[in-house]
Parts: sequence; C-alpha cells; structure tokens
Amino acid sequence: MYLKSLTLRGFKSFASSTTLRLEPGITCVVGPNGSGKSNVVDALTWVMGEQGAKALRGGKMQDVIFAGTAGRAALGRAEVTLTIDNSDGALPIDYSEVSITRRMFRDGAGEYEINGSSCRLMDVQELLSDSGIGREMHVIVGQGRLSAILESRPEDRRAFIEEAAGVLKHRKRKEKAVRKLDSMQANLARLTDLTGELRRQLKPLGRQAEVARRAQTIQSDLRDARLRLAADDLVTRRAELTEHSRGENLVREQHAEATALLEELTAIADDQQQALARVAPAAENAARTWFRLSALAERTSATIRIAGDRARSLTREPEQRVGDDPDELEARAERIALEEAELLAAVDTARDTLDAIRGELADRERAASDAERAHLAAVRAAADRREGLARLGGQVATARARVESIDAEMRRGAEGVEHARERADAARVEFEQVQTQVESLTEGEESLDAGHERAAEALRAADERVAELRAGEREVGQRVASLRARIDALQIGLRRKDGAAWLLDHRADLVTGRLSERIRVADGYEIAVSAVLGMMADAVTVASADAAGEAVTVLLDADAGRAALVFPDTDDDRPDPAPEGSRRLIETVEAPPEVLAALRRTMADTCVVDDLDRAVAITRDRPRWRAVTRAGALVGAGWVIGGSDRAPSTIEVQSAIDTSTVELAAAERELEQTAAALTGAAAELDDRRELADQALAALRESDAAISAVYEQLGRLGQVVRSAEAEIARLIQQRDTAESGRTAVVTQLAELEERLRLAESESEFDGDVAGDSDPLAEEREMAAEALAAARATEVEARLAVRTAEERADALRGRADRLRSAARA
Repeated sequence: MYLKSLTLRGFKSFASSTTLRLEPGITCVVGPNGSGKSNVVDALTWVMGEQGAKALRGGKMQDVIFAGTAGRAALGRAEVTLTIDNSDGALPIDYSEVSITRRMFRDGAGEYEINGSSCRLMDVQELLSDSGIGREMHVIVGQGRLSAILESRPEDRRAFIEEAAGVLKHRKRKEKAVRKLDSMQANLARLTDLTGELRRQLKPLGRQAEVARRAQTIQSDLRDARLRLAADDLVTRRAELTEHSRGENLVREQHAEATALLEELTAIADDQQQALARVAPAAENAARTWFRLSALAERTSATIRIAGDRARSLTREPEQRVGDDPDELEARAERIALEEAELLAAVDTARDTLDAIRGELADRERAASDAERAHLAAVRAAADRREGLARLGGQVATARARVESIDAEMRRGAEGVEHARERADAARVEFEQVQTQVESLTEGEESLDAGHERAAEALRAADERVAELRAGEREVGQRVASLRARIDALQIGLRRKDGAAWLLDHRADLVTGRLSERIRVADGYEIAVSAVLGMMADAVTVASADAAGEAVTVLLDADAGRAALVFPDTDDDRPDPAPEGSRRLIETVEAPPEVLAALRRTMADTCVVDDLDRAVAITRDRPRWRAVTRAGALVGAGWVIGGSDRAPSTIEVQSAIDTSTVELAAAERELEQTAAALTGAAAELDDRRELADQALAALRESDAAISAVYEQLGRLGQVVRSAEAEIARLIQQRDTAESGRTAVVTQLAELEERLRLAESESEFDGDVAGDSDPLAEEREMAAEALAAARATEVEARLAVRTAEERADALRGRADRLRSAARA
C-alpha cells in the first residue's frame, strides 16, 4: 500500500486543480520558502480528518480555502482527494484503489467521500486507522515535532508506541463505548424513574378506566332508554297527528276569522311598536342591572355553600386511629412519669445549687463592682464632670432600653422553645405509630413479592412455550404451503399442451386416463423408466385398439399434436434372465394387467444398472440387450443416449406428486396437532398473565401504601428535625441574649454609678495617682474571686440546663400516652 496521487483544488495556495503523482518509495518535495511545500503536508493532514485549525497553521478552518490574490478572486470551496493503492488489501475495503475526498465550503459545511460515495468523518478515520495511518497516528511529523518526540518522557513515548501499534483505534472505540454506557446508564436511571412514576400512576389510571367502563355501560343504557322513549313519543305523536288532522278543518275556519282580527290587531301593534321603541332603552338598562344582580347572587350562593362545607368539615368527628395496646401505653406512661419525677427532682436540686452559687456570685460581683467602681470612680469623676451629665444620662437610658429589649427577646425565645418541643413530641408519637404500620406492610410486601415472582416465572414459562409452539406452527405451515405449491406446480406440469392433454380435455370419452396414474415405479427408478419409455411415459390409456385408432384420427383432423396411446393386449412375454449385476427394468414397475403387456414389450430385453460402465459392458457382451442407468443414460450395442437436457416425464412428475402428497398429509396432521397444543398453551398463557397482572396490581398497591407511609415518616422526621433545630437555635439565641444581658446590666450599673458620682458636688482634692494603689490591689483580688465564682456558676447553670432539657423531653409524654391509651 502506498500513496498514489494527491489532488488539490482551492486548498490554500493551490487555486487551480493540481495533481501530485506519487510512486512507491521515497518522494521528496523541494522548493524555496513560501512555495507551498508545507501546504502539501497540510493537505494530507486535512484530508485524513484533521479538525483543528491550529494544526493546519490557521486561525479558523475556513482559512484552508484559497483567499484570493491581486490577480485572482477568492474561491468558495476547498477540495483535496487522496488516492491510495490498495493492491495488497491493507485497507479493509474491497477495492484495489481507494480515493478519499474532503470538501469544505465557505459557509463551514463539509463533505467526505470514499470512492465517490458520501460518508462520515468516522468512516474515514476507521478506514485509515486499520492501516496504521491517520491524523492521530503520528505518521506526519511537522517542524519541531521530532525534537519534541525525542525529548518526551517515557510515558509519552509509550503513548506514541501504542498508537503506532494500533491501540489508538481500540482506545477510541473503548471511549465511545464508555460514553454510550454512561448515556445508557443515564437513560436507565431515567427509565427507572419513569417506571416508578408510572407504577404510582397505574392505580389511579385503573380507577379511571373502571369509571370509563361504567360510564360506557351507563351511556349504552341511556341510549337504549332514549330509543324506547323516542318510540313511545312516536306513537304519541302519531295519535296527536290524527287528532290534529281532525281539528285542521276547524282551524282553517278559525283562520279566516283570525285573519280579519289580525288586520285590526296589526294596526294596534304598530302603535304598540312605537311605544315599545320608546321604552326599549329603559328595558335594556333594567336587563343589564338584573344580570349584574343575578351574578352577585350566584357568587353569594357559592360563598355560602363553601362556608357551609368548611363548617361541616370543621364539625366532623376526627377519624379514629388504631394505635398500640392501651396496657402497654399505660405501662410506658407510668415508667415515663417516674423518670420525669426523678428528672424534676434532679432539676430542683440543681436549681437550689445554682441559686446558692448565684448568691455567692452576686456577692462577689458586688464586691468586685464596688472595688472596680471605687477605683474607676476616682479616675473618671473629673472626666465625667467635664463630659457633662447629659451624655451620661443618654448612655444610661440607652443601656436600660437594651436591657428591656434583651428581656423581651428572651421571653419570646422561651415561648418558641416550648412550642417547638410540643411539635416535636407530637411528631415523635405519630412517628412511632406510623412505624408500626411500616412493619406490618413490609411483612405483607415480602409475601406479595414472592407471589409476583412465582407468577412472573410461570408467565415466562408459558410465554416461552407459546413462542415455541408458534415457531413450530409457522415452520410446519411454511412446509405445508411449500408442499401445496410444489404439488400445484407439478400438476400444472402434467397439463402440458400436447396430444394427450388435448384428448383429456376435449375427447375424454375416447381415453380412460393417463398411464402415469395407473402404474407405480419403485423409488429411485423413475428416471430410468422414463428414459426407456420415452414418449410412452406421457401416454394415455384407451379401452381398445379401435379406440386408439379413432383417437389418432381425431388428433390428425384437429391438428392437436401427437400422443402415445396404450390399449389392452395379450401378454406372451417369455422373459430372459437379466445379465449378472443388473435387474430387469420391468421388475421396478407395478401396473394393472391391461397395460402391463405394452410395458413388457416396450421394456423387453432392458435391464437397469447403477453406473454407465456396467451398462456398456452388458451391451458389449449381450448386444440384444439394452441397459439403462438410474440416472437415465440408455445404452445399446454401439449407441448411448444420455445427458441432462431431458425434461421430466409424466411418470417422474406423478411420482413426485405422490411423494409430496404423502408428505403434505403428514405435515397437515402435524400442523393440526401443533395448532391444538398452541390453543391450550395460549389459554394457559392468558390465565398466567391474568394471575401475574393480579399479583402485580397487588404489589403496586402495596408499594403505593408503603410509599405513602414512608413519605409520612419522612415528613414526620422532617418535622422532628426542624423542631429540634429550632429548639437548638432558640436556646443558642437565649444563651447569647443572656450573656449579652449580663454585659449590658454591668455596663448599666457602671453608668449609673458614674452618673451618681458626677452628680455629687463633692470635690476631688486628693492625688488620684497616689491614692489608687490600695484600690487597685483590692480590685485585682475581687476580680480573681469573681472569675472563680463565675466558672462555678457556669458549671451549675449547665447542669441545670441539662436536667431541664431532659425533663422537658419527657414532660407531657406520659399524659399523651395515657390519652392515647384512653383513645
């Protein structure tokens, strides 16, 4: 395989059609810079399927089209044809020469051809990749590419080697297969979702179908009732017609009177019409007003009906739910009540401890505050007096407002925590009740799954049996049709247009039948007997020699052709024994006595053998005898008649008809048996399908119930989780508010003390720096004691909060369990 030629039209610098002839071996393209050597390599890369414009030294793919010069206009398309000699069959295509053409237009459209036939880019890549060449096979090494390959890392070199070895094609196919599998997985997931959705919709659709069937029945009954009513109306109308006919004369008389009265009333009506025209606008206004009032009345009635429905739904008794055993609920309530009492006692103990610690903390806070205020009062007194009493008053008011805001927020948080705990407890109780339903439904689901699997397995077996029987029925039916067609064709062959056929059709009184229908030839000897009998094989039988003469005369007069006629005669044949290794031909034929004599004379001194050499040997040794092979070659002393251009005789055709008839009878019996078995299998399949549908319907109902219960469980779980999250958030807000309140209260106390000192008119005469040393030591000691007390208070508060939360978790649960037991 080698590149034979490269033809370029409108590709880059090749504006005119240019063909490069390449021969086996090395071909070099030389020329100065800018003469188009690289464009030849780019054309090879492009025609083999390159899709990147940068690889072709361009900014976009349309750059490969000739852009025009000062003396020549730009072209609208580029075309490159690569011809490859494929005499050695390296390319997997049944051509000794393969031409690959790529064509691109200015609007971006592209075409690919292989030997003039349109194809895809994938077809070109597949064809070239099987031979080791292509746009990604590294058979084209551009400028600077060689050094990159030589300096590449071992793993990059391994990729080059694998691509040269033909692995690239398989890797591409693998990637394509993986993408198809991913797409198939996505389609499977979507199909699973659709199946689940359809399974959920089947039950409502089944109800709709049932409603539709009932509606159809009702419509049929309604149609019958309407027809009966129409019949009754017809009888009534006919009676009325009779009455009306009798009264017609009276009406005619009254008509004349009415006509006169009408003329009088017409004049009156004209006057009334004028009056009506005057009052018509007012009537139209009144009608519009009536319509508006009617619409308002309708809306009011609808509102009343909706309100009534809502009132009835609010007064309706709630549905009674089936819960757990009341005794178990009572026992659980007692256990939870004892546990709640213990937790409440622990809460009281923790609160007492917290109160004692808070008292001690308050004392230490007061001592620390006093020391701090005493220390800072002296330092800030002068500054406070300079800043002014107005600023301190504003800060005190702001601090008090912040304390009140924090207190209100803490109260709202406590109420929210209580409400959230109530919702969580109610959802937990309902969650436990629903969970008991899930267990019972799951047990029923397992039995339904097993039943559905058994029904599906039986349905598959019945379906396979029906498919097998249908395939057998089709096969036997085809065989029956084939045999019938063969018999029809053979019977048509019996009705050939010759003298015998003419006699059978036009003078059946002269003949008694065909000779082929009255004789029986042993299997395998039909051709031999036909070869010996010759025209006698298509003969017809007549009653006597006189009838035979009359038949010949009729054929001559009618110019109806020639015919062989056989009539009864005496049989005085004295058969000689057949030569060794042969069999007398007459022994292979069974015939009635009236035609056997003619057959004996025709087959006299004729034997049948298996091969031509034996026949020649017999006629050489016994020249009076003739020998015929089972293939139909007739041999005599010094002559042979044989070959394959002989048409089948009537005997052969009749024998084939008899054999086909026997086979047809057997095939028809087999077809009847198969049809009976198929009927039974189809009935069984219908029963199995009905059972499978029932099992599937039950399973789908169970799935729908379980899905509803699980959905309810998920909703309750979401309610519990959201309530717990809200409780945690509110508690965190409360803690944050408490810590912020402590800081704000401390700040408020400091501001109030500063305000008090600033308002006092005592003079600050002592040296602040000299008098503050004892106060600083006292402040540090008080701060250390306060820090220790706060740490103890935090631990006690955490213990109280833990005990409260545990008690809150159980608070009211015993009462709810007792209520549930009473319910």
